[in-house]
Amino acid sequence: MNLRPPRNIGLSSKVLVLTIIFVLIGEVLIFVPSIANFRIQWLKARVSQAEIAALAAEAAPDRILADDLRTEILKGAGVVAVSLKKGETRQLMLRSNDQAMVSDTFDLRSGMYWGTVFEALSALVRTEDRVIGVIDLPPNMSGDLIEVALHEQPLSKAMRHYGLNILWLSIILSLIVAALIFAALSRVLVRPMQRLSGNMMAFRDRPEDATRIIEPSARRDEIGVAEHELHDMQTQLQSLLQQKNRLANVGLAVSKVSHDLRNMLSSAQLVSDRLAEVQDPNVQRFAPKIIVSLDRAISFLTQTLKYGQAQELPPRREQFPLAGLVDEVFESGSLLSRGRIAFTNDVPAHLLIDADREQLSRILTNLVRNAVQALESEQPEGPRIAVAAERGPAGATVRVSDNGPGIPPAVRSKVFEAFQTAARAGGTGLGLAISAELVQAHGGMIEVSETGASGTVFAFTIPDRAAR
Repeated sequence: MNLRPPRNIGLSSKVLVLTIIFVLIGEVLIFVPSIANFRIQWLKARVSQAEIAALAAEAAPDRILADDLRTEILKGAGVVAVSLKKGETRQLMLRSNDQAMVSDTFDLRSGMYWGTVFEALSALVRTEDRVIGVIDLPPNMSGDLIEVALHEQPLSKAMRHYGLNILWLSIILSLIVAALIFAALSRVLVRPMQRLSGNMMAFRDRPEDATRIIEPSARRDEIGVAEHELHDMQTQLQSLLQQKNRLANVGLAVSKVSHDLRNMLSSAQLVSDRLAEVQDPNVQRFAPKIIVSLDRAISFLTQTLKYGQAQELPPRREQFPLAGLVDEVFESGSLLSRGRIAFTNDVPAHLLIDADREQLSRILTNLVRNAVQALESEQPEGPRIAVAAERGPAGATVRVSDNGPGIPPAVRSKVFEAFQTAARAGGTGLGLAISAELVQAHGGMIEVSETGASGTVFAFTIPDRAAR
């Protein structure tokens, strides 16, 4: 299954699109105050030209200009009226024959401020023509104040022309900057990430192939760290896979050998049973030991085969009295110990447990056999095994105790691990591992609650099924 993302939504495309968007946003943030400043400078230029026109009119003989000359001067200045204020006197210097009223007045003396941004945007989008008034300080100091009236439409056209130039310049600039940033990010980030993801997918297809392990580059940044960590992880994973494959092959061979060997030992067990009937004292002396050894060997092979099989089936849970099942387990334990161990069933007769009966029987059998083997290896005075249980709010807790020698400290941490050193002398090393697996399948947990010179207590909890 190909999990590679489509090219149109890949990391490269996202980086390119985001870069263009961010550059355009930056251009917009630059354009807004720029267009406002363009409007102010345009108006100030008209004010400066209007002042020169006013000075020309003031220099005329008797300050009288012909209509044609006045019209040309106003047209050249781009205004329709000019007035100067000197002291307390305000004088209209020039005025066209256009009698249009001033729609709005703007004061340029305060300089650039945010209010002019909205005024500039309004002028940029306005299509109708109107006459506006502008107040400013005379650039040539011909008076204290100058006021001009002019048509706003030429300003709007100039602003739109300036805006289009800025727009095209922004687009070209954004494409150039985006291309440069994209090329840099592609080289520094995108291509290394594609190399990492491609190697992951290649390694996923064939993790056992050593050539699929990534070779870290000489980078010392986060990408370099990721490459080294991925290399270490792939190396460890490949080593684990090789180990698992070897163990699987060994397990298959062991299962085959165990199966055939168990059949051979079963035949030897039948012969030993017949041998026990011989009345010869030497035979009667050694036959029980042979039978016990064969039983242990067959039990070990049986548990090995069961552990090497597929995963246990899910528990088929039911509620049943626990005391009866404990009695059945004790019967098998009594036969195994040949009556040399005292078994005590302290489970209340009314106590019900919610579990798979067959799997719970295997759990208890393994724990009891583990205790029997410990007691037989040390042979304490008055050997005994007891099973007790109690119900809690969410389930039942079962305790299997003995008065054996306890678990050696060196193996306490791995008593529930398969094929490890047996916690008990004569143990197989599989019984506790199988018990732990079955308890966990019920959603419970098992532990060594007590161990020492006075004995050992194994406790496990089987929680009830959740209420539906």
